[in-house]
Amino acid sequence: MKIAFISLGCPKNQLDLEVMAATLKDNGHTLVKEDIEADVVIVNTCAFIESALKESIDNILDVAWLKKNRNLKGIVVTGCMAERYRDQIFGELPEVDAVLGVGSIDDICTAVEKVAAGEKYSAFGDKNTSPLGGKRVVSAPKYSSYLKIAEGCDNHCTYCVIPSIRGKYRSREMDDLIEEAKVLEKEGVKELTLIAQDTTRYGLDLYGEKKLPELLRRLVDETGIEWFRVLYCYPEEVTEELAEVFNYSPRILPYIDLPIQHISDKVLRRMNRRGGEAAVRRAVALLREKVKDISIRTTIIVGFPGETEEDVEQLCAFVDEAKFDRLGVFTYSPEEDTPAASFDDQIEEEEKVSRMDSVMRRQLEISAANNAEKVGKTIRVLCEDYDVVAETYFGRSEADAPEIDGKVYFSSKKKVRPGTFVDVKIEEAMDYDLVGKAVFS
Repeated sequence: MKIAFISLGCPKNQLDLEVMAATLKDNGHTLVKEDIEADVVIVNTCAFIESALKESIDNILDVAWLKKNRNLKGIVVTGCMAERYRDQIFGELPEVDAVLGVGSIDDICTAVEKVAAGEKYSAFGDKNTSPLGGKRVVSAPKYSSYLKIAEGCDNHCTYCVIPSIRGKYRSREMDDLIEEAKVLEKEGVKELTLIAQDTTRYGLDLYGEKKLPELLRRLVDETGIEWFRVLYCYPEEVTEELAEVFNYSPRILPYIDLPIQHISDKVLRRMNRRGGEAAVRRAVALLREKVKDISIRTTIIVGFPGETEEDVEQLCAFVDEAKFDRLGVFTYSPEEDTPAASFDDQIEEEEKVSRMDSVMRRQLEISAANNAEKVGKTIRVLCEDYDVVAETYFGRSEADAPEIDGKVYFSSKKKVRPGTFVDVKIEEAMDYDLVGKAVFS
């Protein structure tokens, strides 16, 4: 049959889709890009916050039109929404024909065959024992991909549903990760981004100690992939060994995603975040001291229950002080079945947005100043494509993670293929992006 995918949410979810795609392909099904061509559409959903849930539902309803007006035989829902609302989907979304929980992605062929035969189907395997990893059909672009080094989470932040959806923290065997990286290299991957709910705890459950630095060293030593990038590192888990590993090879990019969520100890305690202000300050200082020119990305939540104006002032002052290279701000979303949703002192949405704007105004100035310092410098860029409307190439520097950070736009006298590294001399700085021209020796 012809199978189309719609994937929503984070890269971790995307990798589950790639495993399902490989399973279907190996079993004789054909993967098509357009849902209008498909016999079955698989909607791989997110349900982390309310807006993501709404996006998932909207996509399902859009696809359902094809059942009435085209040749679509069925809709399979997978991912976090499927796991979180397993008992409600068939009742509230009768357009759905099959539901697979996050522990049952290996049942994808059965689900497709059942719905094509006009039958309803659901499966919810144990998310704490289901296999990790697996053969993948790498999504476009082929030159940049992700390596999920662990599944689940044990942190139990009071605002977060991930532990209940994804289960306990489980690291993947290091040898398995190395082999997967070798396969990805053969398929043309030039940039590999390590992801998990918490990458800094990698290995603790398997080996009795944190093994992220060792994993990075082995990836460098045993593959030829040119860029390795690390996301989702918790501040209290940043050790001197982890900071030092960025100096092991220039192929380990001086870039780290360090989600701090807040700086007020009071707010962090209510969030059930470990370490508090002291841990955040220590991690930032250690990374700046040990790693030359490191780019630190962070995320912040404003409007958490009980957050006061004084807490926001403290947060803004710290943003001014820390001068994060990349920063994202989210307004708190009260999620059902999380402790924080029942906390007193919930904050009005309008006030949350006002607080978010206060932080982002500061970050805008910091980002613009950081970019201005790069004018006149030559930086290495991974070309992503050519924009025919703007008549310019674009790509990302070492300081820009895929999908979440800025771009480098550049002109070139020579044709530059996507997935090619090129040196770009920066001529202009915008708030979040850079503009320059390719230089060739």
